[in-house]
Amino acid sequence: MPRGDKSAYTDKQKRKAEHIEESYEGRGVSHEEAERRAWATVNRESGGGKKSGSGRGHPENHESSERGGRIGGHAAASRPAGERSASAKKAAATRKRHEQSPNS
Repeated sequence: MPRGDKSAYTDKQKRKAEHIEESYEGRGVSHEEAERRAWATVNRESGGGKKSGSGRGHPENHESSERGGRIGGHAAASRPAGERSASAKKAAATRKRHEQSPNS
């Protein structure tokens, strides 16, 4: 089986990789890099493609997915309240300005 062949993966693994890839692309990561990261995540969680045979299965480890959720917001939470408030006010002003512009 050539490198990059995804035939050994289950439909669930393929769907999972596609969902992760879309998430990365939504955050501005290039298509190729998003695909690479998605399959790396699937491999890390499930141990790669599934092989047939009794007793060959292993439980999935979702630590990498859970870690991403825990890390989210950490940078903002470590900033002082006044700095966060100033950022929020600036963002609100920008949204208001964009809302009023005729170019949109």
